[in-house]
Amino acid sequence: MSGWCAADLLDLTPRERLFAMIAAAVADLDGLGVVVSVDYYVAYHHLLGHNFLFGIIASGILTIFSTHRLKAFCLYLALFHLHLVLDLLGSGPEWGIHYLWPFSSAEIQNPRGWELFSWQNFCAAALLLAWTFVIAIRHKRTPLEVIAPSLDQKLVHILRRRFEIAK
Repeated sequence: MSGWCAADLLDLTPRERLFAMIAAAVADLDGLGVVVSVDYYVAYHHLLGHNFLFGIIASGILTIFSTHRLKAFCLYLALFHLHLVLDLLGSGPEWGIHYLWPFSSAEIQNPRGWELFSWQNFCAAALLLAWTFVIAIRHKRTPLEVIAPSLDQKLVHILRRRFEIAK
């Protein structure tokens, strides 16, 4: 939700807002190693996708398919880095980031990071959900605008009716 909410602040296309959501989450592709094994997940999550090189590549690929290229690239890269910062804050003190991998194995850690299932993360999720509702009511769109336009408009209608906003 952070990517889509941030993208809503800029004059972007619906596809670019979708790409912003992807940019904010793409680092976690390295977490798919859990499908192979828990050991693979532990070894490679926060390594393969949580580094500067991966952020540049992912942002560049998304930018190729964007209309507002410079603005979109900067947003995608910023959202990628926001993901890394939020991981350092809220994934637990034992989860580090190998930001310069594959060039360096140095790890950045936050010994004061809170656990994944913490009140801080629940509050952040609740605030983003509320922000998403405000956008849906004011701008008549949800994060589903590209992938499920019909459902998007139904949700907008329900929210606007619930909060008694005229069409």
